[in-house]
Amino acid sequence: MKIKIFITGGTFDKEYNEIKGELFFKDTHLPEMLNMGRCRVSVDIRTLMMVDSLDMSEEDRKIILENCKNTKEERILITHGTDTMIETARLLARNINNKTIVLTGAMIPYKFGSSDGLFNLGSALAFVQTLPSGVYIAMNGKYFSWNNVRKNKNLGEFEEIDMV
Repeated sequence: MKIKIFITGGTFDKEYNEIKGELFFKDTHLPEMLNMGRCRVSVDIRTLMMVDSLDMSEEDRKIILENCKNTKEERILITHGTDTMIETARLLARNINNKTIVLTGAMIPYKFGSSDGLFNLGSALAFVQTLPSGVYIAMNGKYFSWNNVRKNKNLGEFEEIDMV
């Protein structure tokens, strides 16, 4: 089973410009992260865009949707910024029902060395292989249904909306 990975940017792939004191995008860190994690899962990686999710447009989301619809793989992992990944998940869930799609991201850029990104990526890879068809968000070792999750900005983590 091959997993399609779509890269869209987000904190996951940000770098730090020490001169300007700003975060920016250069290239994705995903191949390096998969190599460091000794990933043996068959994956096909495609960069769709490198944007901060706060800057993601509806047109960007449509590009993600069309790529998910058109890929032959039934298991898809999307790296995405955490601020608006729920909006993208909603669009995907309302338009695709025969694939397993997991969105993941990071609160701290991978290049900072103390990032949660590597752990989130590994967890998301496991979840995308085992969950049934549907759209999910994977963060902090947990997975959430797209319609029962929120980003708790005070705690810096994702949580269920309806905790049962």
